[in-house]
Amino acid sequence: MAKKGNRVQAILECTEHKASGMPGTSRYITTKNRKNTTERLELKKYNPVLKKVTVHREIK
Repeated sequence: MAKKGNRVQAILECTEHKASGMPGTSRYITTKNRKNTTERLELKKYNPVLKKVTVHREIK
């Protein structure tokens, strides 16, 4: 049975990696409360391809 509630999965994608045009992507999956956080998430996460911490923004 599926969970009911306000928590949904959010996919975070690296903004620097996407802009650089390098092959591959850095993505993370997390959850957020849709009721409290209506705008898109923006977190600093580690990008293993670029080997540094970059800003990851929610997609979709």
